Amino acid sequence: MEGLKLSNANLTAYLHPSKSRDVSEAILRELSSLLFTFSEALDGVVLAYDINSLDNKKAKILSGVIPYFGVPLSLDLLLFSPKPDMLLEGKVVKLSQESIHVVVLGFSSAIITEKDIREEFVYKTKHEQDVYASKSHKRHTIKVGNMIRFSVKSFDEEILHIYGSLMADHTGSIHWLEKHSELISHTSRNAKKGESEGELTTLKQDAIDGKISSLDSARKVKKSKKQKMQEES
Repeated sequence: MEGLKLSNANLTAYLHPSKSRDVSEAILRELSSLLFTFSEALDGVVLAYDINSLDNKKAKILSGVIPYFGVPLSLDLLLFSPKPDMLLEGKVVKLSQESIHVVVLGFSSAIITEKDIREEFVYKTKHEQDVYASKSHKRHTIKVGNMIRFSVKSFDEEILHIYGSLMADHTGSIHWLEKHSELISHTSRNAKKGESEGELTTLKQDAIDGKISSLDSARKVKKSKKQKMQEES
C-alpha cells in the first residue's frame, strides 16, 4: 500500500524542570502524544517511532518565565502521508447506494461517493446483503467486510479523513484484483491501444476531408517552388 513512509528526524523535546528527575519517561510521554496526529513539520501522521539517540548531557535551559530545558533526539518514524492518486487499502465498514465507507489502518476513515464509483459497479441487494457488483465480471463484488483498493482524491489533515475514488480499473476488491491482475493489465493495454488507433483514424479522416497539416502544406510550397525554378530554366 502506498502512503506509508519511513523517515529519520532530529528533534528537540522541551520539558518542564519538574520532569528533570526522569527525562526518559518524560520524553516518551511527549512522543506518545504525537501518535495518530498529523504533523506539519513531518508532513504526515505519526504511526510509530524508535529512538536512536537521547543525550541528556546536551540538554539546554531556555530563557523565559519558566525555564524549560530542551533535549535533542534522533528518531526513526513511520508516517502515513496519503497524497492525491496514491493507492490505499482499507476495510469496508458501511455500504449504501450513495457511498462506500472504509477504515484504513484501523484509525483513518475514508468515503467513496457514488459519483466516484465507476459505472462498471452497480448497487444491488444480494442474499439480503447490500453489494456493489461489477457488470463486466460477475465475481467482482464489494460488500461490508471486504478489503478494497482505492485511489486518493484528497486528505483532510485535521480530522484524518480520506476522500477516495474507484474510477480506475486497478481499484476494487483486493481479493478479486490479485486473482485477475493479468486481465487488468491486458485491459489497460487494450485501452491505450484503442486510444492510439483512435488518434490514427482521426488523422486519416482529416486527410480524407482535406484537412492537410502544416507539414504537408510546407512540402507543397517547396514542391511548387521547385517546379517554378525548372520552368524558368
